Amino acid sequence: MEKEIKDYLAQFVKQAVTEDIGDGDHTSLSTIEEGAQGEAKLIVKDPGIIAGVEVAQAIMAYIDQTLTCEVLIQDGSEVAVGDIAFYVSGNIQSILLAERLVLNVMQRMSGIATTTRKYVDLLEGTATKVLDTRKTTPLLRVLEKEAVRIGGGTNHRFGLFDMILIKDNHVDYSGGIAAALQRANDYRKKLSKPIEIEIEVRNFAELDEVLNFGEVDRIMLDNFSPADVAKAVQIIDHRFETEASGGITFDTIRSYAEAGVDYISVGALTHSVKSLDLSLKAKLI
Repeated sequence: MEKEIKDYLAQFVKQAVTEDIGDGDHTSLSTIEEGAQGEAKLIVKDPGIIAGVEVAQAIMAYIDQTLTCEVLIQDGSEVAVGDIAFYVSGNIQSILLAERLVLNVMQRMSGIATTTRKYVDLLEGTATKVLDTRKTTPLLRVLEKEAVRIGGGTNHRFGLFDMILIKDNHVDYSGGIAAALQRANDYRKKLSKPIEIEIEVRNFAELDEVLNFGEVDRIMLDNFSPADVAKAVQIIDHRFETEASGGITFDTIRSYAEAGVDYISVGALTHSVKSLDLSLKAKLI
């Protein structure tokens, strides 16, 4: 697991546990003997792609470093109903404290990974990559984008700080394509780090303006039909990276890929997925 995710998890788990526990897990404190030891298993109840196993391990380690986890299924694996992803053993009160947070995170991440894999599979045999977007749950973006990666997708920019992405509102507010690109290029020359520029175009007239200006890294073809994407890709002729975006679905994504675009961004990877059903059950001896 990358250092950035580990650093994020430390803060995330602290806040999530604080939100949940308040002044104590009174149910576990009242029903479970202090220091009692036990074991639980993570059971898969929906078919799909499992994601969040490493995150679950980090959550449990944060809550109680004495908990031990035996992982049977790794992140990114295809799972079936009844599969057991891992066993966790140790202090029962700690297991119960971690239970809901682990399930909430893993169910969400696994749902995203499963949906992503479906899109990725539809593009098999093409060179097109599936991108996520910023349409994520506030403060869960790290985990949701990691789930996209686990599912075989590619991460787009993480936030507002790691790419200049000029969209329709930026163009309109700045007075047009050329004005927006000029300001963006002037800005990045003064910036203390390298940063790419991507611009969204809504029609072929705007595309012509971008091509005449140049000085851009990627062009987003927004709400173009597959036929128009193919035409635009031919016009661009590999001078810049290309991305298709806007209302692309399971039924249409293959036709966009076959149009020759480099990337297809799909907001549905993160904003409207069904969580994978998982359960953490006590393993009784």
